[in-house]
Amino acid sequence: MNLAISQSFLRETVHALFSADSPSGFTSRAADAAGEIARSLGYAVSRSNKGSVIISVPGRDHSRTVGLCAHIDTLGLMVRSVSEHGELYITKIGGPILPTLDGEYCRIYTRDGRVCTGTILSRSPAAHVFGDASTRARDEDDMYVRIDETVASAADVRALGIEAGDYICYDPKTVITESGFLKSRFIDDKGSASCLLTLLRLLRDTNTVPRYDTEIVFTVYEEVGHGGATFSRNLTELLAVDMGCVGGELTCTEHQVSICAKDSSGPFDYELVSRLISLARDNGVDYAVDVYPHYSSDAAVAWKAGQDVRAALIGPGVQASHGMERTHLDGMRATIELAWLYLDCR
Repeated sequence: MNLAISQSFLRETVHALFSADSPSGFTSRAADAAGEIARSLGYAVSRSNKGSVIISVPGRDHSRTVGLCAHIDTLGLMVRSVSEHGELYITKIGGPILPTLDGEYCRIYTRDGRVCTGTILSRSPAAHVFGDASTRARDEDDMYVRIDETVASAADVRALGIEAGDYICYDPKTVITESGFLKSRFIDDKGSASCLLTLLRLLRDTNTVPRYDTEIVFTVYEEVGHGGATFSRNLTELLAVDMGCVGGELTCTEHQVSICAKDSSGPFDYELVSRLISLARDNGVDYAVDVYPHYSSDAAVAWKAGQDVRAALIGPGVQASHGMERTHLDGMRATIELAWLYLDCR
């Protein structure tokens, strides 16, 4: 394929979305960013009661409505309690690999709008002090947040406005290298969200219309398991655009779009998966087909919520998911191309 995909727009969108802290349940910044980008392109944007961003794209044929979704909520942490020495004990939002967070900088958002910075650490953080500094478990009970303020007690912390239930957002460290690699936390799934916003830009720039009325939805609770529970009942098909898995016995690389035949929730719609494979193969889109052993998505949640739709899953190949992730702009481009073909844009 030879789509005129704007690399500069894709890069700008990546930085805009990735810089907006948005762990599940605390997603207004990313939702605002995605909505503003879509509005700037001339699209109608609305919000669901749960906070999902919904973009309506009229098609040539109004007899059915298809949906594409990506999630803009991410992994994160929350303050579980405050120690007597002024340390923040943590609980996970979603499933971050906690050992990868040891030493990461973070921001703590208080309920009254203040933001404090800190560092996520092992509770045995110093090799010169603790004999188990390199061997102590890195889990919720053995890690804490050191606040960048002079505190020596729980009362000192509470004077900063910090309480149990406050969100802790860690730095995504987003970088796009000269060789085209995007390395960052939260490529799952802000990478795919960036692809869908770039697809909207491409539709506008080429004055192109999808075959059917289309809803593009950015969900905000996927990482905790119910993002896709409330899609419009008008949808007849749903294409979830989420990260593709890389590693182990899987065949996908970071340079490809992955088409998932089955995840841990079961197989996707046979006819729709076959159609996606044919579209990619016949149009020269670099793709792989894989089965994901430890994975679920908004499509599976939609089915469990009673949504009567054909559903499938694609996404750019992502290495080291839920840790320091990496993909390549080639894989993102291939994802945009396959989504374009799926929509039968003309």
